[in-house]
Amino acid sequence: MKPAVMIRDQLADYLTRHEMSINHFAISSGINSGTLSRIINGHQPIAMSHLELITAGMGLSEDFFYSLYVEECFYYSAPTWRRLRPFIVKCAELGRTDCIERLVENLLDNLTYVPMLFEVAEGLFQQGHWPAAALLYENVSASEKYQYSERLATCQYRLFQIALGDDQSTNLRAATLFESYIPRLNEADQLDGLKHLMHVYYSLQLWNKVNELALELLRIATIQYDLYCNPKYKGAVNSGERPLCFYILYAHLMRSNAYEECGDYKAALEIVPLYTDVNWIHEENEETKRTVAQFQEWGKANTYLYRLLDGQVEALTDYVDYISTQQGEIFTALYYIVKSANLYNWNIDYILERFSDYTPYRLQLTEFGVYNHQIKADQHARFLVELGVYYLRNKRSEGIRYILQSLESSSKINNESIIFKCVDLFEQNRHIAGEDEQRQYKILIKGVRDTNEKKTPIIASNG
Repeated sequence: MKPAVMIRDQLADYLTRHEMSINHFAISSGINSGTLSRIINGHQPIAMSHLELITAGMGLSEDFFYSLYVEECFYYSAPTWRRLRPFIVKCAELGRTDCIERLVENLLDNLTYVPMLFEVAEGLFQQGHWPAAALLYENVSASEKYQYSERLATCQYRLFQIALGDDQSTNLRAATLFESYIPRLNEADQLDGLKHLMHVYYSLQLWNKVNELALELLRIATIQYDLYCNPKYKGAVNSGERPLCFYILYAHLMRSNAYEECGDYKAALEIVPLYTDVNWIHEENEETKRTVAQFQEWGKANTYLYRLLDGQVEALTDYVDYISTQQGEIFTALYYIVKSANLYNWNIDYILERFSDYTPYRLQLTEFGVYNHQIKADQHARFLVELGVYYLRNKRSEGIRYILQSLESSSKINNESIIFKCVDLFEQNRHIAGEDEQRQYKILIKGVRDTNEKKTPIIASNG
């Protein structure tokens, strides 16, 4: 159905009201006068480049005609990709997902547009225009939901990546929806998809799931590496974001971490040589050398750590001396030192004083960039509650402050297990909390209740 007022009608009305000729407007806007005449008389569709010049010439906001332009693209002529593609990109840049949605609804009646929409979505994803990319991926997925296709799997992978954030319940839903699509991805995306999935389950403390995914990552990465080392297939094997050897070493590292988190420190220690013995690695490029060096550093640190968590107090001094030279690892190390102190009733006041500057949360950097945000945010909340336990165990009231900080942090990431623990600890030690701390606790509990008002209540407070 033709819109009541078209863009060309508004342009003609503008020229009349301003007593402006077509030639005058053509000069001021930069559009060829013949082109402008054909547009006004309905003899030529409006190209995206012409729309931008018309809008600027009329002194209007860049997206003023976008809603009408959706109609223009389908009314005056058959939709052409030459016009539609730049329009979708501009809508994404300006946040006009409403226009993209209407346009896609019309386009997907013809499934020949599916590959083209997918290609645009990939470009928008790489450029960081995630809301628009997500809309396209969702529509492409709906069009291919009965197809066992790599494109459908890639859409689900991208939607998983876009969905990840601070809310752990949202992350879990995203991971659950995505996991079944991994076998349909190309081998390189399978490697990175498994790695990102492990990060989600790691932050959720689902250690059996972490171990399961690590074994699958190890299996696929080993197959790919064997093919890579075979001269017959070397040029046909694609790695992921990292060298292939990284994924093999990383799978062993994550299995070791899962055993450690389950309290099986001896099993965790036994796996360390699997990611520090690198005699089987044949590549000699700089990235591989950095990869090997980082895993050997992690192996050295984890050897100290697992001994520490196993109750070997003699490892504490060596571990502290080691982390003092590894600035990027100090925050993580402090968490485990406090955790060990609470397990074995050690006094670590001198260590906390020495590294007091590292108590605040910050993202840590390694050779591989910023640590996974979900894992670090979760670890920060756990560190604060362990610190609170340490001080409360030693009859020191500042423990209340750290419990409240942990409650605030855990509520931001919607980690119910830590919220429960913080509430329980506060209620047990309410008698030593000051008036300001009592008030802060009530505010935090109200925030948790508001966040969970549509869910089954999880918090009961005496305040």
